[in-house]
Amino acid sequence: MLRSSELLGAHRDELFDLDGLMPRFDVPLKRVKKRRVIKQPLSDLAVAIIKEALRGSNKQFVFASPLGDQPLHRKAMADALRGDKRNGKVRTPGICQSLGLKPFTPHDLRRTAATLAGDLGFDDAWIAKCLDHAASKKQEQVVPTVTGKVYNHSKRMKEKRAVLDGVAAELRRIIGEPAPTKQPESGLRLVA
Repeated sequence: MLRSSELLGAHRDELFDLDGLMPRFDVPLKRVKKRRVIKQPLSDLAVAIIKEALRGSNKQFVFASPLGDQPLHRKAMADALRGDKRNGKVRTPGICQSLGLKPFTPHDLRRTAATLAGDLGFDDAWIAKCLDHAASKKQEQVVPTVTGKVYNHSKRMKEKRAVLDGVAAELRRIIGEPAPTKQPESGLRLVA
């Protein structure tokens, strides 16, 4: 859920406890949009990806360029996704084209991750922390300023369905209809 500029410059010495219980990646303030250090916990999947990237390499960068001991170029991820174009012609097709997907950017993956987290029921304040978004205080509750508006596109369908099913069950109880498929014997219609 980090920005690509924060991730691509990752150094080996910014990784901590990869084989332990609390693996994390510390992004120094010089690579962070808000110029503050990010201490990002790493999931088991992130640790596996990092270990694979480091395997057989003695370079200082986790995601090193094949051109030397330097980080991947900032456009490398975008080119991998959307393809490499020179003079208006596609030299190398991207992952999106190969999989038949609508082209998207690396930054779009932040929105995707936020939406998945929202669909899983995680609070926007927690999601904001993972995205390194600032939060504002509103009615004694911390509300992320941008996370809920721009990044988390979750429609909360499970939660909304639970509410609407609960309301429907209560309405059925009120009108005395035990089963959802039966019509009321009194001639009352459900529409009423």
